[in-house]
Amino acid sequence: MNEIRIWTYDWVPEFPRGLVRDMRLRWACEEASLPYVVQTIPFEGRETNHLDRQPFGQVPFMDDGDLRLFESGACLLHLAHKSDRLLPSDAAGKAEALQWMFAALNSIEMVSVPWWFLSMSSKADNELSGWLGKRLGQMENVLAEREWLAADRFTVADLLMVDVLRISKVRDFGERPATAAYIARVTDRPAFRKALADQMAHFQQADEMRA
Repeated sequence: MNEIRIWTYDWVPEFPRGLVRDMRLRWACEEASLPYVVQTIPFEGRETNHLDRQPFGQVPFMDDGDLRLFESGACLLHLAHKSDRLLPSDAAGKAEALQWMFAALNSIEMVSVPWWFLSMSSKADNELSGWLGKRLGQMENVLAEREWLAADRFTVADLLMVDVLRISKVRDFGERPATAAYIARVTDRPAFRKALADQMAHFQQADEMRA
């Protein structure tokens, strides 16, 4: 079996820990029992020190044997095809999971990330609040009627959607009980807890090495 290598930063400041997107790949590998190793690039100089692997200077990127990929969504899609724990094998279930993966990236995260950046500025009025509220309300309506997004069970679609929705500022933006229960249900999975603990430990160890 090819060795899966997940690349992330050697260190990050405290604020983004637990949210750096190698978390998505770690979590997928844990769910599917896919063996993997984590390797690092320096945080300092990150905008230019790995452009040969990620043309936008971001993480994560990954290796699977000779295959090289960047963008967390593309990496997740590749990993999902390795296990029906992540992606259903039947055509209908697979299509449903894939549509919700794209919805997480293109309908929710496309709004939530710029909204979050604007909310971190000193500007009191965030022009994207109405758009984000509408999209989160639409997701609330979906989640009020189903436990999982696809195939009546956990799939990679839930992994990705919850990783988008679990950002604290997004979670706190309005009262949405079905969404809150969904996030709690998915983040209570052992694979998520292990991936999160491992990422936090990775950066904690980096702190100790820098001390």
